[in-house]
Amino acid sequence: MENHILNIEGREKMTVTEVTDVKSFNEEAVLISLKKGGLMVKGQRLHIQKLDLAEGKVVIDCFVYSMVYTDKKDKDDKSLLKKIFQ
Repeated sequence: MENHILNIEGREKMTVTEVTDVKSFNEEAVLISLKKGGLMVKGQRLHIQKLDLAEGKVVIDCFVYSMVYTDKKDKDDKSLLKKIFQ
């Protein structure tokens, strides 16, 4: 069983493992695809410092407001986004 690790340092730096893709990002939100679902990170001044899909790791400089896990990835990416923003 593959589990991801989510590490937040003082709400200013976030590291996530088991990442398969970053579907979208801007300074206020990042949508991360994990091997078992997704993760929506919301905050302020979000900046992807490192993305290594071979290693399955993303490092984000940020001020985190919230994080929400999403259901297992759908085959249709639009369906996943639709579920998140409903």
